[in-house]
Amino acid sequence: QVQPVEAGGGSVQAGGSLRLSCVASSLKFSSFAMGWFRQAPGKERELVAAIDWSGRSTLYGDSVKGRFTISRDNVKNTVYLEMHSLKPEDTAIYYCAAEDKPRPPDVQALGLMDTYDYWGQGTQVTVSS
Repeated sequence: QVQPVEAGGGSVQAGGSLRLSCVASSLKFSSFAMGWFRQAPGKERELVAAIDWSGRSTLYGDSVKGRFTISRDNVKNTVYLEMHSLKPEDTAIYYCAAEDKPRPPDVQALGLMDTYDYWGQGTQVTVSS
């Protein structure tokens, strides 16, 4: 029923910034928790950041804390990921995910991939040294 669509990926030099967006067109968007996950070649998919339905609770992976910020605009059905001080190890495909369940997940559950019901195709982020 819902197909998240990511945009904003690209190539940037180390130390640079990039802003990703994800649109999940749904009348229920304001009730979705949203997450960003990434997967680098040869590695497991990992949490980048997540945000609850209200925007008041967020969760970040340890490797991006202090550098990345997740936010949402429920009027535009869009979640954003602002990435600063990018490092080569941030190179990965970044996936947007939406949670659509009757009861809001706990904050810690937002870091688990199986919490989410819909996944985007991903957008490539490449950081060169």
